[in-house]
Amino acid sequence: MNIRPRSILLVAPVALALVSWLPHEVIALDFSQGRVTQVVQDVKVLPSGAAARPATVNETVHQGSAVQTGTQSRSELTFQDQTITRLAENTVFTVGQGARTVELGSGQFLLYVPKKAGGAKVKMGSVTAAITGTTVIGHVYESGIVDFTVLEGSACIHLDKWGQAMYVAAGQRVTYDPMLQRLDNPVDVDIQEQMSSPLVADFSRLPSYPLIEEEIAIQRGRGNDALARAVAASGATIQTASAEQFLAAFNSVIVSADPRTVCAIVGRAVRARPDLADRIVVAAITSARPVRGYSKDFKQPVGKEIPCEWVQCILQSAIAADPSSERLIIDAALAAAPMLRDCILAVTPCPGENAFNQALIIAPPPIERPSPVSPEQPPTTSNRR
Repeated sequence: MNIRPRSILLVAPVALALVSWLPHEVIALDFSQGRVTQVVQDVKVLPSGAAARPATVNETVHQGSAVQTGTQSRSELTFQDQTITRLAENTVFTVGQGARTVELGSGQFLLYVPKKAGGAKVKMGSVTAAITGTTVIGHVYESGIVDFTVLEGSACIHLDKWGQAMYVAAGQRVTYDPMLQRLDNPVDVDIQEQMSSPLVADFSRLPSYPLIEEEIAIQRGRGNDALARAVAASGATIQTASAEQFLAAFNSVIVSADPRTVCAIVGRAVRARPDLADRIVVAAITSARPVRGYSKDFKQPVGKEIPCEWVQCILQSAIAADPSSERLIIDAALAAAPMLRDCILAVTPCPGENAFNQALIIAPPPIERPSPVSPEQPPTTSNRR
């Protein structure tokens, strides 16, 4: 009997997207323990299977344990890879059971994950978000409503029960309503206003503060200053420049930039000129270093060509800036650098739109039924004696 699946399992594609959204390199550090780096007023540690105790600075919180803040209280935990979690008042936060997973039971938190830390998954009630090199704020209300805001970077967020998934960019907030049992479409927020949150203002300066400032500059129309100046040299603006003018200016900006800066410039350039998304990616991949092949683990390039990690960062940044161009971007990268096929195809971005994944529908085997027989012609039978 041959059974052919007509579509994809409800949860499997979302889980795959979440895993793929995290960086390809091997994760060396997990969230099995974190160090308490700030305690303000009433903060307790709730060890798994033990009584709650007051939290102290520099103590270690192990996997499965929770940290709880009281009224007008707050706390901060720092993990081995320098990931930072900040808790607002009346918040319960658990160091997750899985590697690089944390859980917000209730209240409000800020999570900063360094760019090369390996990403993280954060569970907020019925919602899970996968983030990579990102600063986010999450809030789980007593009513079950979940707010999730990205300050810099991006996130892939999905609804556990139904498999709904979407991409959330810097300067966007998405809300889960338990009454409707779905994620609303992302809405724009003013990042500058978010900086007045106690989770930012009442703690030390975040390591990602310069990146947040860059996103604020983009929202204020200043994020492409260098690119705008380069385009202006040809007598045009970013929006009026021809493809050749824009790409020439883009190349002049990235030629001496470091990898992280190139990724950021690619994202801004694609946001400014989504009509050139594929050509921007090709220029970023091919302009700086020779493009050759890689070993299967993407870690042993032949010669000094562009690292696979850099290629994937460029692709992720471009797709994050214009999710609707995902297929165009990937195809263009494959055409420009076919020897990097495995590296390129390892990038599986978050779904670019707010949609539910289809449930598994298995076509049943055909049922063999006897052919209809006319009453005038009854079936013949053979009687053997």
